[in-house]
Amino acid sequence: MKLEKLVGERFREKPSDCVVDSHALMVRGGYMKYVANGIFSSYMPLKRITRKIEQIIREEMDAIDGQEVQFPVVMPASLWQESGRYESIGKEMARFNDRSGSPLVLGMTHEEAAVQLVRDYGQSYTKYPFMVYQIQTKFRDEARPRAGLIRVREFTMKDAYSFHTSQADLEKYYDKCHKAYERIYERVGLPEVISVASDSGMMGGSISHEFMLLTPIGEDSIVICTECDYRANMEAAECITHNKRNDLSEELTLVHTPNIHTVEEVCEFLHCDEKTSCKAVVYQKNSDDSYIVLFIRGDLEVNETKLTNYLGCDIHPAVITEECELNAGYIGPVNLNGDFTVLYDRSLEGMNNLSCGANVCEYHYTGLDMSRDVQGAEYHDFAKIQEGGICPHCGKPAIQVSRGIEVGNIFQLGTKYTKSMNMTYIDRDGEAQYPIMGCYGIGVGRLAASICEAHHDDYGPVWPLAVAPWQVHICAVRADNADVKSYAEGLYEKLQNKGVEVIFDDREVSAGVMFSDADLLGVPFRVIVSPRNIKQNIVEIVSRDKSFSQNAPMDSAADEILRILSEAK
Repeated sequence: MKLEKLVGERFREKPSDCVVDSHALMVRGGYMKYVANGIFSSYMPLKRITRKIEQIIREEMDAIDGQEVQFPVVMPASLWQESGRYESIGKEMARFNDRSGSPLVLGMTHEEAAVQLVRDYGQSYTKYPFMVYQIQTKFRDEARPRAGLIRVREFTMKDAYSFHTSQADLEKYYDKCHKAYERIYERVGLPEVISVASDSGMMGGSISHEFMLLTPIGEDSIVICTECDYRANMEAAECITHNKRNDLSEELTLVHTPNIHTVEEVCEFLHCDEKTSCKAVVYQKNSDDSYIVLFIRGDLEVNETKLTNYLGCDIHPAVITEECELNAGYIGPVNLNGDFTVLYDRSLEGMNNLSCGANVCEYHYTGLDMSRDVQGAEYHDFAKIQEGGICPHCGKPAIQVSRGIEVGNIFQLGTKYTKSMNMTYIDRDGEAQYPIMGCYGIGVGRLAASICEAHHDDYGPVWPLAVAPWQVHICAVRADNADVKSYAEGLYEKLQNKGVEVIFDDREVSAGVMFSDADLLGVPFRVIVSPRNIKQNIVEIVSRDKSFSQNAPMDSAADEILRILSEAK
């Protein structure tokens, strides 16, 4: 490929609307172009990168007996009505009617399509286990697309679905797929990706893992224990607290707290620690706007994913009105009257001598004893784990919270979809059973952006050889020089004939412009042909990451480049 023919512009200035490095560099380098919010077109360099990522994924999926299929992008609503997700999924799924009025959806995930594809085939236990996968375009109407390809609305994804006749068989295959994912990330140049326990969310199922690239620009909070191998997404991490009860319980005492509403203000006024306070956090159910009052220790935050999973419905922060019988800023568990769902976090269990709201305007209680004053309360884990918190695995106060980009996920779905969609098989005893499913996804574009995020410098991406758009970038400095032009053309042809992927820059531009464009394209090895090098009968071979530089004789340069590529692979 000659660079002068490469469609797409490269420029030095950072776009003002790019908040992360990978987005800025891929726009500057002519990889992608904005079309609409969360929707991009790909130029040739990005297409070559994603094609290589897809091939690595295919090889690893094929190696664990995956069979590549293709599901439709547009599906009838009836499939999603079978599973129950047509009603449960919100605005992120695009719904529309065809010309005959039949309701359709754009695929944002394909569990329903997978079950529909194989439920006639899988009617006997002798057909199991099996796995099908696809690499397909999907659309999810994200509320807040951001960071270029890291969070988009239209995206390419590999999603795989396995079917089993026992939980043990699913777990065995789940582990096999987990190892395949580790190989994928290593092969594309991200061996530092870690897997963390996660929440299954709308996918359903009991066990799931996310694969995370730790980076400050990540949207997800990742919980890591520095003393053991415990790792989890913040949404799924159990919050452990040591509830220390005082030997003597104070009397429940009403205290006037004028114009004081927040936990911080109350604790400052009462000269107590937030850990000895009980605060109320109020939500409403999306379905009927009924109120949920959750009591939790004052220094902790509510994990809304845990709360949503417990309630089995979506929620939103409450709008407290005069009619709802709640005194904002003064809500407490004693004498709380009204038609509310009242919940208690286990950080309060057995605690005494706490401060709390008194359900009377401008008044709080001190001396709250949960066992004495809130009898019959049930306690559950609704809290976010904190930095320095107690590890659920080893019990040590060694929790560290980092940021990460999710670059893949795997789920043990169970029978959620096969049961709702009436997919059955006949077992050895002649009984009808529901197959057990697993689901395994990787976003291709997000993975490409994550590689760029992990491998770049101030000048551009530093693509790993396995996914780089080209392997070698020939820079013919002073292409108006006949000797430079002739030799560079010959080297270009020779390398191409030997199967090397080459981008060739023979434009009559300054060396500064040429090298700036080469940095933005991020090709692993650069070959510099210049009048000075020609005069010395050498070419200069340098690596994009600046870790390698050597001169090679002109007559053996092609063989030397092949040797370097072979070693790098």
